[in-house]
Amino acid sequence: MSDFNQPEPGPLVGRPIRRKEDLRFITGAGRYVDDHVVPRALFARFVRSPYGHARINGVDVEAAREVPGVVAVITGAEMKDAGIGTLACGWLLHGRDGKPMAEPPHYALAWDKVRHVGEPVVMVVAETAAAAQDAAELVDVDYEPLDAVTDTAAALEADAPLVWDNVARNLCCDWQLGDEAATEAAFAAAHHVTRIELTNNRLAPVPMEPRAVIAEYHAGSGTLTLYTASQNPHTVRVGLSFILGMAETDIRVVSPDVGGAFGGKIPIYPEDVAVCWAARALGRPVRWTSDRSEAFLTDVHGRDHRTVAELALAEDGRFLGLKVHTLANVGAYLSLGGTAIPSHYYAPLLSGVYQLPAIHCGVDLVFTNTCRVDAYRGAGRPEATYVLERLVDQAAKELGIDRIELRRRNFIRRDQFPYKTAVGLTYDSGDHEATLELALNACDWAGFATRREEARARGMLRGIGISTYVEIAGGMPSWLAGRLGAKGGRSEAAQVRVNPNGSVVVFSGVHNHGQGHETAFAQIVAERLGVPFEQVRVVQGDTDRVPFGRGTAASRSLVVGGSAIIRATDKVISKARVIAAHMLGVPAEDVDFEEGVFSLRGPSESNRKVTFKEVAAAAYHLRDYPEGLEPGLDETAFYDPENWTFPGGAHVCELEIDPETGVLKIVQIVAVDDVGHIINPLIVEGQIHGGLAQGYGQAVSECVAYDENGQMLSASLQDYAVPRADDLPSFTVLTHATACEHNPLKAKGCAEVGSVGLPAAIVNAALDALGAVGVSSIEMPLTPQAIWRAIQEQGGNAA
Repeated sequence: MSDFNQPEPGPLVGRPIRRKEDLRFITGAGRYVDDHVVPRALFARFVRSPYGHARINGVDVEAAREVPGVVAVITGAEMKDAGIGTLACGWLLHGRDGKPMAEPPHYALAWDKVRHVGEPVVMVVAETAAAAQDAAELVDVDYEPLDAVTDTAAALEADAPLVWDNVARNLCCDWQLGDEAATEAAFAAAHHVTRIELTNNRLAPVPMEPRAVIAEYHAGSGTLTLYTASQNPHTVRVGLSFILGMAETDIRVVSPDVGGAFGGKIPIYPEDVAVCWAARALGRPVRWTSDRSEAFLTDVHGRDHRTVAELALAEDGRFLGLKVHTLANVGAYLSLGGTAIPSHYYAPLLSGVYQLPAIHCGVDLVFTNTCRVDAYRGAGRPEATYVLERLVDQAAKELGIDRIELRRRNFIRRDQFPYKTAVGLTYDSGDHEATLELALNACDWAGFATRREEARARGMLRGIGISTYVEIAGGMPSWLAGRLGAKGGRSEAAQVRVNPNGSVVVFSGVHNHGQGHETAFAQIVAERLGVPFEQVRVVQGDTDRVPFGRGTAASRSLVVGGSAIIRATDKVISKARVIAAHMLGVPAEDVDFEEGVFSLRGPSESNRKVTFKEVAAAAYHLRDYPEGLEPGLDETAFYDPENWTFPGGAHVCELEIDPETGVLKIVQIVAVDDVGHIINPLIVEGQIHGGLAQGYGQAVSECVAYDENGQMLSASLQDYAVPRADDLPSFTVLTHATACEHNPLKAKGCAEVGSVGLPAAIVNAALDALGAVGVSSIEMPLTPQAIWRAIQEQGGNAA
């Protein structure tokens, strides 16, 4: 197994090196939160609301306290009386009238009302998990059921039940982006207007590892340590400091190996707060691990949009304007990114890959009696791409223009970059025609008609669909995020520490939950410093060891975190050059550094040189050292992004549908993506595979469902259909790179492209197939029942 850590000699960046972290994972040596053993730890169990909406008239915990082994039974009223704060939203939006959004309080334990099924009401803490469970079942909560509302559109009705008494029509905010007057003028001049209504279905993240926390309070120092399965340990620390009333520096957050996250492990959760407070109040460590049903009920969900979109076109098919109105369900409470995802991460992407001179988007963020909605892989970008690519296909049908030709006529051309869109983004690079051509050739688009006829002879409906997309990754500059309402910056930190023996430790503020950071970051540093790959170690996920960070989200790890590492590495090289010059007896400007060796610049009869390893030793041993230079070789750097990066590409799906049963089978999926400069092709391909699988899941099988009373109908893996291996064909994954123009790695990000581009391609392919039986519209997920019903409504017979 040594080849995990020892690649062949030669350049490292750009090579498909196997992930070094996989050795511990496949041998069972990974260390997750639940693996962590803390002496004297107590076990927490939560009593959760069985109602979507109810008033709490009283809580009887006496029987629960009598259960042997129970140490405490804690109610929401107790925590509120103790002065524990509320969970906050990370973005403040303003409505059309300039007024701030409604931001109701979110306590860790409900004390007056419950507003969604699964909301925690009481926490039981006991010596064993079994005792905590037994006691939780004896807690008696006097609920007064209230009317609930779970449908986003219904929540806005004048007579709808109010989730919050002081929030009229359940409207958190009526946000908008774009030039409404210019857009109306474009529509007035249009030859044709295409209009569609669609739903972007609600999804659950379903990571391999459920959420887990262990809190330990150290009375002697007044400090708190929290072990948590989080994407974002530094942000968790900041939030807890406000909620618990502790200094940020008195809280240590450790996030070890994380078994998947997909956005669901970004926010702070009520359980995190309650367990931390209990550990401090009881003077003993407290731990809690979610079970799968709790995860479905309480892990933040994604998507859940209802949209009306209109596209104005000239007679020749040129796009003139776009109007979009979206109802976005935010749930009963606002999550950390719950307001940013359906606004700043959604509407700015509505220009897509097209020249669209006028755009206006209105988004109504709506409270309902459901779980919070926040980021899920892609986070706003899949929603925007789905709207636009469904709309373009429909416009092509209505105008009688080939759907590929319509896209080509409206693409932003390569010679137009940098290109500023009507919704404020400036794309720095791209080549949409090239990615489209690669996709068409790879899927044999030209030969599809023959394959369709062959399928028809077998009684099957065959369709092919395409989605051309652009997304945002990395992050916007901190100054802009602040102007748009973000409550925190967007910069990232890295520390590169060279040890006296020449080995290197990289401390990075982004966090790994399956992306291969330990390998990709080691490739970058090893190549730049000329040290062996296996002698670079990457440390993440510990706020006491890593100086600062904003975790991993929005495909920012390489783009922003990697750029911070580059800057720290450059500082190391700069200082090392001064030391090397002193050792060589020449000025620093006369020294070159290449492949781990410092040598005299230009032609010279001397072959004097020193290795990076020798310089590292000199930096600490000080036997011959430049006067006035601080010893050591350890540098920290921050990187604040100049702009978003803009991955893009073209995804194609070909499928067959059995008209008798509605069963859909994917025949081929081709993904051609521009993710900028690639550090490790093997990791990139794996990331794209994962995104494609989740894009398929949304389009074909996954959907979180609630009934009208707020009961979740999909709270288990028997009811929520995540994709299985045999649902999918082998993917054809290709890349075509255009360099990002504003970060040192020239990278754009790859983790979310599969989930952004594929859902629209699948639905467009399904509608292409179903057109033979008169079906012109269908919503995700494309379950056999949904497809069969759509066919039956059209008479059930092929044309």
